[in-house]
Amino acid sequence: MLVRLVRWFSRNLGNLLLAFVLALVVWVAAIVATDPNQESVYPRAVPLEIIGQDPGMLQLASIPSEVRLTLNAPNSIWQQLIEQPDLVRAWIDLSGLGAGEHVLEVKTQIQANPVRVINVDPNVVEVSLEPLKTSELDVNLIVNGEPALGYRAGSPTLEPEQVIISGPESLVEQVKQAYASLDINNANATLRREVAVLAMDATGNPVRGVDISPQLVRVTQPIILLGGYRNVVVKVLTTGEPASGYWLTNISLNPPNVTVFSTDPQLVNELPGYVETNPIDLTGLSDDTDIRATLNLPEGVTLVGDESVLVRLSIAAQEGALPISLPIDAIGLPPNMQATFLPESVDLVLVGPLPILNNLKPAEVRVVVNLSGLEPGIYQVEPVVDLLPNQVQVASIEPATVQASIVLLPTPTPIPTGLATPASAAQTTGTPTPQLTQTPDLTQAPGPTPTP
Repeated sequence: MLVRLVRWFSRNLGNLLLAFVLALVVWVAAIVATDPNQESVYPRAVPLEIIGQDPGMLQLASIPSEVRLTLNAPNSIWQQLIEQPDLVRAWIDLSGLGAGEHVLEVKTQIQANPVRVINVDPNVVEVSLEPLKTSELDVNLIVNGEPALGYRAGSPTLEPEQVIISGPESLVEQVKQAYASLDINNANATLRREVAVLAMDATGNPVRGVDISPQLVRVTQPIILLGGYRNVVVKVLTTGEPASGYWLTNISLNPPNVTVFSTDPQLVNELPGYVETNPIDLTGLSDDTDIRATLNLPEGVTLVGDESVLVRLSIAAQEGALPISLPIDAIGLPPNMQATFLPESVDLVLVGPLPILNNLKPAEVRVVVNLSGLEPGIYQVEPVVDLLPNQVQVASIEPATVQASIVLLPTPTPIPTGLATPASAAQTTGTPTPQLTQTPDLTQAPGPTPTP
């Protein structure tokens, strides 16, 4: 029996294999029909990773940060790859690479199946490696400008005095000096600044592509007052008063302090720490004003530099309050409606500059209620203040809500043409007497219509 079964299999093995292959083809065709393959560019740019780089090596030239992939995969896999971008990776491996130029293939990994990578753009990357080098240099401070007249610059100090230059060996070797600069032009007090450090080559040109640590150094530059000179503040003296309703809100100076000099140092040392301007007259001022003011200096003391200071006087209108009572006007009603209000007027408190409040005209203020679209009835409405000058505000309105009663006006009865109105009939007894109207003779020639 077994022998016969073996003989049958041996005689029909070809047919069995053919049937299996055909079944497999049918199964694959069915799968492809329900989930067809699609070849397209992956919609996301894939970040290009760098692995295996020696910490003692630096890249000189920039390399692409991302690549584009063209993939072939079933639609269901495409959906998975789009929703989970971490399934797609691209990298270059720098393991074991030394200094020099290298051309590396971009490697990819797709953590989903079935997927075929059709194309990688770019598929190779050029990498230039160079050893990392560090160097320590002293910082040279360049001081630009001159201090204010009557002052001299002392010896500056730096913290720290040295910086570390690091980067590719070929670039670090170009750096010969580390420079920082400070501007002391017209300085009249000790300067404390943080200034940037620049890496320079032997010809004084900046060297790009190296790191400087720290990038900023702290500089202290003493500025010393010479003998016979003194820096004092300026005090402004004023006389008179601004225009009615205005007041002086602020005084600013440029410069706020000045340097004075005397051949007798005792004279400047005896100053109280300030000097006064000659009096500035404020009479009648109603707006901001700039004035050049001279200084009242003791005999033997002179001003260093400009002979006057710029004084800016800030003049503003005084604020006040104005109580006022106004009737309420209705707007937005059609001609056949009428509105009454309870109460008929509201009490306002207006605030603003006194000169404007004192000259406020009744026509410049009104209180209105917009009744557009309302039907006859009783409503609670909020009155609004209208037509105020720009600088005037409403501090309060009382009451804030009023009652509006809207009614329809009666329709007037038409009066027949030619009939006298009751008011025109002259009565001696108080009882109306019928009036007859004369009818014109239409057969006569045209002429004026007789008056009844």
